[in-house]
Amino acid sequence: MEEENRQQPKDEGKYVKIKKFTFIMGVFLLIFLTAGITTIALTFGDEKVESLAPNNHSEFEKLYSTYDKIKDDYYQEIDENTLVDGAINGMIESLDDPYSSYMDEKEASSFHESISSSFEGIGAEIQEKDGQIMVVSPIKGSPAEEAGVRPNDIILSVNGKNLEGLSSSEAVLKIRGKKGTKVELSISRVGEKGPISLSIKRDTIPIETVYSEMLESGIAKVQVTSFSEHTVEELNKALEDMNKKEMKGLILDLRGNPGGLLDQAIAMANLFIPNGEVILQVENRNGKKEVYKSQNNGEMKLPVVVLIDDGSASASEIVAAAVSESADIQLIGTKSFGKGTVQKAEDFEDGSNFKYTAQKWLTPEGNWIHKKGIQPDIKVKLPEYATLPYISPDKALKVSDSSSEVEAAEKMLKEAGYKPGKVDNYFDEDTKLAVKEFQSDHKIKETGVIKDDTTVKLMEVIRDKILENDTQVKKAVEVLKKEIK
Repeated sequence: MEEENRQQPKDEGKYVKIKKFTFIMGVFLLIFLTAGITTIALTFGDEKVESLAPNNHSEFEKLYSTYDKIKDDYYQEIDENTLVDGAINGMIESLDDPYSSYMDEKEASSFHESISSSFEGIGAEIQEKDGQIMVVSPIKGSPAEEAGVRPNDIILSVNGKNLEGLSSSEAVLKIRGKKGTKVELSISRVGEKGPISLSIKRDTIPIETVYSEMLESGIAKVQVTSFSEHTVEELNKALEDMNKKEMKGLILDLRGNPGGLLDQAIAMANLFIPNGEVILQVENRNGKKEVYKSQNNGEMKLPVVVLIDDGSASASEIVAAAVSESADIQLIGTKSFGKGTVQKAEDFEDGSNFKYTAQKWLTPEGNWIHKKGIQPDIKVKLPEYATLPYISPDKALKVSDSSSEVEAAEKMLKEAGYKPGKVDNYFDEDTKLAVKEFQSDHKIKETGVIKDDTTVKLMEVIRDKILENDTQVKKAVEVLKKEIK
C-alpha cells in the first residue's frame, strides 16, 4: 500500500482548473500485496494535520487523562504505541466511512510497497463496508478473476479467520503471503444459499492496465483495467496501434475497473471531450467547488462507446460520467459501482499514516453518483452463465453429492453442450455420464468425477464461451456500425 504525492498536471493540452489554486494530487492504491487484493481511492490536497498538542486542543484533556490513567494504573504493562494507535483508530472508526482508515507502521509499509511494476497476490480491489470486507473488482487476468471472485462479493474469512469488523488495511495483512502459496477464502455472494469456499494460489500480478484488439468492421476494443501512473501513456500507444490498423470506431471498456490515479482519469477523459467542456467538479463540505475543464483541440473524431458494469468504480466512473455528459458518448452495460468521494492522506514520523474523506466529486452536470452509480444509456447484461460461481478444483464432486457446486457444474455442462439430466443440486448417474463424455472429448481420464483437470477445463470452456458471446461488446459493435460513415 502506498501514497504518492504528485503535482497537478500542467496545462499542456491536458485540462484547466477554473480557480488558480495550488493542488497536490495523491493516490491511494491499497493492494493486497501478496494477496493481491487492492483498495483504490482518489486523493488530492496539500493540507497537513495540525499538531494535537494539549495546549492547542483543550477538548483532548479527557483523552490525555484516560491515557495517563491507563498507563499508570492498568493492572498490566501497556504498550504506549498500542494505546495511541487505538485512540486514532477509534476516532476514524467513529466516522463510519469505509474510505477513511488508520494504518500502523506495518500496514503503511505494505501500502508504500504496493506501487510498482508488479506485486504478488491474488489481484482484486476491496473496501470495508458496514463492518465487512467487500470486493469492488478483481484485476484482469489475476488469480482472483480466474477463481471467479466477483464485484460485491463479501470476504467472510481468510484461512479460517473471520474478517468482520476489520478495516481494509487490516484485511490486507490477513491475506498477504508469498507467490505460489494458497489462501483459503470464504465468500458470501448475493443469490447463493451459503458461503462459497475458494482456494486461490497467489501469483505475480503485473501492473499492465491497457489491452487492445481489433474487432470486426474496423472497430477497436481497448480495455482499461485500472488507472496507474502510465495508463494514459499506454492508452495513447494502444490508440496509435489501432489507428495503424485503420480503426473506424472505438469501444472503451471500463468494466471491472476499480479506479486509481485521479490525474490519469482526467487526462483520459480529456482525450474524448471537446475543448472547454467540464470534466469534473470537486466540492468540499462548505459547498465550495473546483471545476476542471478540458483543454483539448484534437479530441477523437471517431465514433466511441464506453462499457461499464458494477465493477467500474471511482476513476472509471469519473471518465464514464465525463464522456457521457460532456461528449454525448453512449454508455453500455450495467450500473456502475458508485464511489463519489475524494480522500486525503497524512504520514506520521513513525511510518504510520491515515486517510480520510475530505471532498466529494461531481459529474460535469453536478450529479453526485455516490452509492448510486451511473446508469448506462443502453442496459445490457451478460449471459446468465457468466455469473456461475467458481468451483474449487481441489474439491471432488461425485455421484450422490448434493451442493450448490454440483448445481453450478451441471449448468456448466449444459452450457458446454452436454446432458447432465435434471439441473438441480444433486449429482446423479446422468450427471456422471455427462462428465465422462466431457472428459473423453477433452482427453481427460474418464472417472465421472469433477475434480482437478476436469474442473479447470470445464471452467475454461465456459470462460471461452463468455468471451465469444459477450453481449455487451456485441451491442457496442452494433451501435458503432450505425455511426461509422
